[in-house]
Amino acid sequence: MSTRVVRACFGVWTLIITCVYYAFPGAQLYSWAALGYSAAIAVLVGVWMHRPSRKLPWFLISLAIACFTTGDTWYNLILALGGQPGFPGLADFFYLVFYPLFTAGLLMLVRARNGDGDNRAALLDALVPTVGLGLLAWVYWIAPFTRADHLSTVEKLVSIGYPLGDVLVLAVILRMVTGSGKQLASLSTLGLAMIGLLISDVFYGQSQLNQAWSLGGPVDLGWVVFYSAIGFSALRPSMRSLSEPVERADSGMDSHRLFWLSSAALIAPAVLALEYMQGKEVEIERGGVVDAPVIAGAAAVMFLMVLARVADLARSQRQAGSLERALREASALLFATATERDVFKAVTAIVNRLMPPGQQYHLHLPEPIRVDGPVEREVRLISTAELPEGMRSGGYLRVIYATQPLPGGRVSRIAVGADDDVLRLLLPAFQTLATQISVVLERISLTAEVSKAEGEAWFRTLIQSAADVILIVEPDGTIRYATPSAELLFGVDPTGNPLGGMIADSSQGALREIMSRVRAGVGELDDIELTALHTDGRTVEVECDLRDLREDPTVAGLVMTLRDVTERRGLEKDLTHQAFHDALTGLANRVLFRDRLEQAFCVAERDGATLGVLFVDLDDFKEVNDTLGHAVGDQLLLHVADRIGSIIGTGSTAARMGGDEFAILVEQSNSVDAAERVAAQLVEALAGSVEISDGAGGTHVISARSSVGVATNRDADTATELLRHADLALYLAKGNGKGGWQRYQSDLHTAMMQRLEMRTALHEAIEQEQFVLQFQPIVELIDQKITGVEALVRWQHPVRGLLGPYHFVEAAEESGAIVGIGNWVLREALRQFAQWKRENPETTLRYVSVNVSVRQFRSDDFGAQVRAALEASGARPEWLLLEITESLVLKDADKVLADLKALRAMGVRIAIDDFGTGYSSLSYLRQMPVDVLKLDKSFIDDILHSRQQHALVDAIVTLSHNLDLAVVAEGIEEAGQRAALDAMGCQYGQGYHFAKPLWPGDVPAMASQYEPHPAEHQAV
Repeated sequence: MSTRVVRACFGVWTLIITCVYYAFPGAQLYSWAALGYSAAIAVLVGVWMHRPSRKLPWFLISLAIACFTTGDTWYNLILALGGQPGFPGLADFFYLVFYPLFTAGLLMLVRARNGDGDNRAALLDALVPTVGLGLLAWVYWIAPFTRADHLSTVEKLVSIGYPLGDVLVLAVILRMVTGSGKQLASLSTLGLAMIGLLISDVFYGQSQLNQAWSLGGPVDLGWVVFYSAIGFSALRPSMRSLSEPVERADSGMDSHRLFWLSSAALIAPAVLALEYMQGKEVEIERGGVVDAPVIAGAAAVMFLMVLARVADLARSQRQAGSLERALREASALLFATATERDVFKAVTAIVNRLMPPGQQYHLHLPEPIRVDGPVEREVRLISTAELPEGMRSGGYLRVIYATQPLPGGRVSRIAVGADDDVLRLLLPAFQTLATQISVVLERISLTAEVSKAEGEAWFRTLIQSAADVILIVEPDGTIRYATPSAELLFGVDPTGNPLGGMIADSSQGALREIMSRVRAGVGELDDIELTALHTDGRTVEVECDLRDLREDPTVAGLVMTLRDVTERRGLEKDLTHQAFHDALTGLANRVLFRDRLEQAFCVAERDGATLGVLFVDLDDFKEVNDTLGHAVGDQLLLHVADRIGSIIGTGSTAARMGGDEFAILVEQSNSVDAAERVAAQLVEALAGSVEISDGAGGTHVISARSSVGVATNRDADTATELLRHADLALYLAKGNGKGGWQRYQSDLHTAMMQRLEMRTALHEAIEQEQFVLQFQPIVELIDQKITGVEALVRWQHPVRGLLGPYHFVEAAEESGAIVGIGNWVLREALRQFAQWKRENPETTLRYVSVNVSVRQFRSDDFGAQVRAALEASGARPEWLLLEITESLVLKDADKVLADLKALRAMGVRIAIDDFGTGYSSLSYLRQMPVDVLKLDKSFIDDILHSRQQHALVDAIVTLSHNLDLAVVAEGIEEAGQRAALDAMGCQYGQGYHFAKPLWPGDVPAMASQYEPHPAEHQAV
């Protein structure tokens, strides 16, 4: 049965029951109950027939109608039994329960219909007439009950409940009407039902107030309309849409909505005017307006709501303006794109521009997909559950989902998730944007087609002038087509000739294999290397790509692309040689040597053979470069490379590893003797001098002496370890006096590791300040008064205890840690000496002597270090005596002279330490700004037993006096040595005869043991 027939039957049934109700007053109890319960059943029938997505709201509405009818039935039953219903009674309970049930059902429909979004415009549009009608209800319906003296408080409350319930239901109905621009038939019928209920309730209330209510009057027609309209509304198919989400109504203000809002806003002034006129007629003592506060409040509320509505309109106008500007910018951005990919990039930027400032959103724009069948362009607002598989919403409940057909059976999809209000606001803009995107994509497609047509003509021209040769070859090998560049490659146009006749004999086998593979269905071959023949007899290296297009009707053959790579092959060979060979000597470089070593090591391990590696390093090569120049050094390296090559033979590999270091891979043998023989031959061959030309007409005789380290695979597990062993052996060979060879031994590795550990520990010792100072007194020999001290560094090792310089200075020099240690000694010595001076200004101590290493002195900022140490300690420059070695003075004399003069200019004094043990020269004593000579202990040891040694020391002291230099004798251990030196005129000395090195706390006490001597001596 169709819904139309069901509605017609329900209408006829309602009409019949209504006629029976008025025609037979005695049967009113039954006819009225039938009418009400029929409406409740009609609602349930509508739910069963139309199956709405939300059934609970309709069940509540049906229950509410049933309650209302039950109240009427109970009321009528009491009358039929001859009684008079009490007020309030059980019937009023059922009446009043109707309102919350009915309101709850309507609110659920509103929630399902409009979602969770905050549609403030629709709410305000519903509240303004609700307040107006509520004012009417108060003045003409509720207020009279409150002022009725014959009603009790309970009776007043129950009486007021009816109009309040009607106003509440009316407000919900108005909210449903204003929530969407599209009105449904079922919604209109619901509104009609509520009008009937409201009218009947008003007249019923007035009758109750006047105690003039009677059953079966015209007032009952309003309830008849209510029952029939409710049932009719549920039977309409459109009732299903009342619980479906709808697009939010435009927040704008059309003429109809403006009329009703204006009319509702005028209710308060109209009521005020009527009350005033009625008050004048009856001359009410309070001026004629009884409900002035309520009217004023209602007017104020409506005024504020209208202002809020105007503010919403202004905000909507601003949003529309901003959206319009964003759309203009989006259009400009879209129409500037040139490719499909540019369009999708622009869409991302456009969505960001369309979003309100600070609005969070999620954009998912995956790659286009291929689909079967046509796809329509659409833009709609959907729930997350409706998104296709693979699309993401970013956690939002609703998204704007859009599809855009693309050429080639593809479709692009986009999902934009955000707050529901934002999506509703932007939906029209996205629909406009989709239209613009479609236009732009169509323009890009048309442009591509035009470009394709132009490109075909351009491609034909390009092929005719291309440097690469393109051949179309028949399946039998005949060349059907060749580009003009083929004549340059072959010397003749090969069209019509067999392909095999254009290829050199050396490549015929490769060509046959290639052709057979293509015929077997390989399809494509790339980077094929062939040798072509030119008509002048020369060969040409070519690189070929082949495509099988025999099934393509436009080609119907094999397409070969050939390019001349003769020059490139030659260049690659040259580059390969340069990449694996040393540019100066022509020997293998480090990379090639390592590669051959890895291969040879694996073979030797497999065969159980012995493999030897030699490291060769020229001794004192740096001096050659520094003194004679790099050109002479290069000639020396070439000479050494030639000698190495002549000795090792063809079975071994020689390589230059860098600088003056060479490596030799000795061919396999059954013992280690082969590697040792080669090492001995190399040392002997390079031991002599060689005459080298400097390129400017001069020659130099230079020593090619070298040190060699030998290692074999017998002591190594890997090629890398074998190289490291050879390097260690070379280090040992140099340490043993140079000019020799040394084979790797396991204990050598242990010693080297200990040295490396020492270097690491030294740097940690500097950081952790593990060094301490002792001081050895320097005394005047005539009376043994202490005038100075020499600072001596010691290492307070955390494990080995107190270590003297002998244990770590050499390692510190090699690692460079000596610079940091020397800087610390300088600062600490000055700090300690300044402290002694502050504690006892009358002390006999006049200076502290500090040793300076060559590496420390040659650092660029040594002068700045001295100045900083003086300033930090508060010491005076004349308190500091720097001790340097003779080797420093003799090398780079000009620079050293300048640096020493700079130190002297500060006020710091200079001493030559261990004088006589190095390259002693009298000339530098006269030229260099030196203040003190310190005679080495080796001169003092035999001074009492050797007349020659005594005479030598006497001469040095006399010479020093003539040059105005003070002399300090080191290592005095006997009283006779002190007396002899004093007799020679040596003023100062130090040694165990006077004192061993002292800790800082012991120095002041020892210095105070000597009384000042009246004689004047030259101060150091």
